[in-house]
Amino acid sequence: MSVLVYAENWEGKFKKLSFELVSYASGVAKMLNTSVIALSLGKVDESELKRLGNYGAQKIISTENDKLSVLDNQSYASIISGIALKENASVIIISNNNTGKAIAPRLSVLLKAGLGSSVSRLPLSINPFTVYKRTYSGNAYAHMVIKSDIKILTLAQNSYELVETENSSSIEKIAADVDSSDVKTTVREVQKQTGKLLLSDADIVVSGGRGMKSPDNWAPLVELADALGGATACSRPVSDEGWRPHEEHTGQTGKIIAPNLYIAVGISGATQHLAGISSSKYIVAINTDKDAPIFEAAQYGIVGDAMKVLPKLVTAIKEQKK
Repeated sequence: MSVLVYAENWEGKFKKLSFELVSYASGVAKMLNTSVIALSLGKVDESELKRLGNYGAQKIISTENDKLSVLDNQSYASIISGIALKENASVIIISNNNTGKAIAPRLSVLLKAGLGSSVSRLPLSINPFTVYKRTYSGNAYAHMVIKSDIKILTLAQNSYELVETENSSSIEKIAADVDSSDVKTTVREVQKQTGKLLLSDADIVVSGGRGMKSPDNWAPLVELADALGGATACSRPVSDEGWRPHEEHTGQTGKIIAPNLYIAVGISGATQHLAGISSSKYIVAINTDKDAPIFEAAQYGIVGDAMKVLPKLVTAIKEQKK
């Protein structure tokens, strides 16, 4: 028996998200009194693979194939399921990002495994196997019992602390047998965003809503994000109006993010928006309306005009950095 964790890489490099998954898998393995096996698909240097061992992976499996250079849900699920059976994995852990949401359901069918999506803590118990997860767009929590022999968990991003450990890990490289008929995805063009911190990678996000009143008022919000080393985001009405690009739209119909700090400026806090940011560790709200729903979700709130509050915050942060 083992715990298998799929550690996604980006152009041969692991990000914090991958190490968070391995740390979480290590916690689950301790509860089950078993070991952690990390799986990497695609070309990754050995020195980079070894980093997974620093977070609790006793064994690291690396499999390469040119057909794995592009995410294909069917082929990835086929490979992961095959390795899970070979390694006798009783629990499979994947991130609850777009990749995980695409692969996990397929794995569930292939392995006849129960699926616990967007878990945010270690299992509450092993017998019965009970997980803790958000539900109703983050407005409630549920205890979910998984009764199948194999369990699949997708971990909500930024919900588990990184835990480094002294660990002797081994690396096993195996050839990936990819069935060409499984590969259904063809990439015709790749457009990369450069010179800007991606929302999915940002620990700090400063987001604006219609309370900013005009696209011409965005400069102090961007300045605050730059001062904090964070990314900028916006609510759906703002992107719909064309004030900000659609890739900055956060919420149920936009990007689902979970930064350490989310600063909501001029955002009322509609349910659809909160569903996309409710997993943030800390939420700070700035709004002129003291009764805005966003204050119910926020740990800290400032009732005031953003055009007066933001410059003062920027000044204070710059003074603090001196």
